[in-house]
Amino acid sequence: MPARHEARKGRDGCRLLEAWHDQQVTLADLRTPAVLVDKARLLRNIDRMQAAADARGIRLRPHAKTHKSPVIARWQIDRGAVGICCAKLGEAEVFANAGIEDIRLPYPLNPSNADRLIALAARTHISFIVDHIGVANAWSRALAAAGVTIDVLVKVDVGFHRCGIDPDLATAVLFVQHIAALPALRLRGLLSHAGQSYHAASEVHLQEMASAEAHTLTALAAAARAGGVTIDELSAGATPTARFSLRQDGLTEYRPGNFVYFDRTQVGLGAATLDECALTVLARVVSKPAPDRVILDAGSKTLSSDGARGFQPIAGYGTVLDDDDLVIERLSEEHATVRVTRGETAKEPGDLVRILPNHACVVSNLVDQAWLVEGEEVSALPIAARGRIS
Repeated sequence: MPARHEARKGRDGCRLLEAWHDQQVTLADLRTPAVLVDKARLLRNIDRMQAAADARGIRLRPHAKTHKSPVIARWQIDRGAVGICCAKLGEAEVFANAGIEDIRLPYPLNPSNADRLIALAARTHISFIVDHIGVANAWSRALAAAGVTIDVLVKVDVGFHRCGIDPDLATAVLFVQHIAALPALRLRGLLSHAGQSYHAASEVHLQEMASAEAHTLTALAAAARAGGVTIDELSAGATPTARFSLRQDGLTEYRPGNFVYFDRTQVGLGAATLDECALTVLARVVSKPAPDRVILDAGSKTLSSDGARGFQPIAGYGTVLDDDDLVIERLSEEHATVRVTRGETAKEPGDLVRILPNHACVVSNLVDQAWLVEGEEVSALPIAARGRIS
């Protein structure tokens, strides 16, 4: 898109938001589909997680990939968070521009992005992870050449088998010692993500995962310290295990993300109740091809095509709130096909429904703005870091 067009688009978007702010807007005024965020629930979720971390003396660093909103990040920091996490450099740049002063990237950055990381380091306290010797060596050379030193943590694989070093002590300690000796990289500690918790079979299984994660980190930290390396931080983070991980000894930081909104998956994993879920999608019935089938105007471009996870199988692409007989059985890009499980539905074209999505993080990234809901009134919530995937 030409720069002039992009600039005009930005100004027009600002004028549109200002126009919405200048008038009283209610749910009935919204075009559908629309992503809604219940402000009271959102703030309660933030306060509850912060209180749980504070009670254990653990620093809370929420992952901002869930909301991608500097407004919400500021609310989290004002309530006690030490900073935020971002998934990509593009997200971090948005939050740094908004004045967020401490950003961690628990993501394997490639040194081809050295110029962007160095620029960020001049504006905010930035840290990132390493889990590969060659990549760490290249980062050390690039940062040393620029005369910059940046904090890093070693990512440890605690069972998800995505990123992270093998936690076998014999090899892991050597890796940590190597990183600690590299110029321009200041080793802060160890970091993990128990992503396997999204596949837990029970509460007991989640408890075991949380305990195993903490044990893996603390055992490696003890071995590294015995090998002469200073380890100040042990950072973990995942919403499904949060209620168990925050009870573990040894962790210094926790990085949950989804807790700010919760979703159908978190309900299925026992991390939240329906009444705690803050993000929903407002959709409208646009067709009724049969008495037992209706079509909504929210398809995969709004709800995402992610399935739900939980201790028991969960069918469909979201929960239609206040109507247990409706199941979203299929998504097209712009349509949701909803089946009535018992009898006929009273829903007719024009009727509105609220949907709890399977995965709130993806839904948040699919829209330029959400709507903060307070009673029947709404206000615009720009998703400033939406689409920043690099």
